[in-house]
Amino acid sequence: MPNAVEPGLFMRAARREPTERTPIWFMRQAGRILPEYRALREKWTLIEICRQPELCAEVTLQPVRRMPVDAAVMFADIMLPLIGIGIELDLVDNVGPVICHPIRDRAGVEALRPIEPEQDIPFVLETARILKRELAGKTAVLGFSGAPFTLASYLIEGKPTRDFAVVKAMMYGEPALWHTLMERLTTIMIDYLLAKVGAGVDALQLFDSWVGALSPQDYEVYVRPYSQRIFAALAPTGLPFIHFGTNTATLLDQMKDDGGSTIGVDWRIPLDLAWERIGHNRGIQGNLDPTLLLAPPEVMEAGATDVLRRAAGRPGHIFNLGHGLMPQTPLDNVIRLVDFVHERSAVSLAGAAR
Repeated sequence: MPNAVEPGLFMRAARREPTERTPIWFMRQAGRILPEYRALREKWTLIEICRQPELCAEVTLQPVRRMPVDAAVMFADIMLPLIGIGIELDLVDNVGPVICHPIRDRAGVEALRPIEPEQDIPFVLETARILKRELAGKTAVLGFSGAPFTLASYLIEGKPTRDFAVVKAMMYGEPALWHTLMERLTTIMIDYLLAKVGAGVDALQLFDSWVGALSPQDYEVYVRPYSQRIFAALAPTGLPFIHFGTNTATLLDQMKDDGGSTIGVDWRIPLDLAWERIGHNRGIQGNLDPTLLLAPPEVMEAGATDVLRRAAGRPGHIFNLGHGLMPQTPLDNVIRLVDFVHERSAVSLAGAAR
């Protein structure tokens, strides 16, 4: 494994403590950009990999061996806990989750049972335990879950959507049913995340990938109480908890107070403006446009320099993209970006300390 990763760099930044350089990791770093992962996918599906803890841990570790990223994000899918409680779905490449029986009525909602992690997703917990042993504090182990709104969107629509018409029809037309669904998903996610904590993860991220489809008013009524409940339930663990969504510039004033210790932001808002919005009593994660990794290296590096300049060396910045790595991203550019962020931020932070 690369020797350049200091134990705790990610964790110190996640707690807004001073660091000698800016930590960096990528959403979707474990997976599709790596040739060794693509070779495994010729033999196994994503779910089959997840169900084999040794293999799943290996996939999680592949990018850590390739480059000095500061967090090993567990290889998983946000739908795993729902599969564990019996939701039938297919994870279709280049599409996403396709639900066999979308939830559109009270019977479907009431069929969602509580999760029993040790029985329903034991492979996820064993993967976390393996990673904790393998990394031995050298690199942070990051667990995650989907947020109730994003999970509800898949369950109701039956597949990824651009307009969320069926979701909003339930929200507006059957609010009691909507809140029952969100309550159940919230309870499931709390139990799922607590089980990951028990298995040894160092930090957590809540993915509300599609919540940016909502207005601030709708977020307040239909989503925010459930995000707050998740963060409140996990707060006693003391672990850093990242709250991430895309297209959330209009929601940051609310998200900042939902309970996450770090707010992940996408590329649609400048990082310094986002940090002013969420307040410097919170950490920030982001926010390079993922498509810049498809550009010439000097263009990518200029974008990364701008992100670091906007962070201004303040404690609490974790460098990431504004969303996940794209499948066609050149691996050499990813490795180059990790080194560039480490080197450029080390110079900047050393200068600021003088």
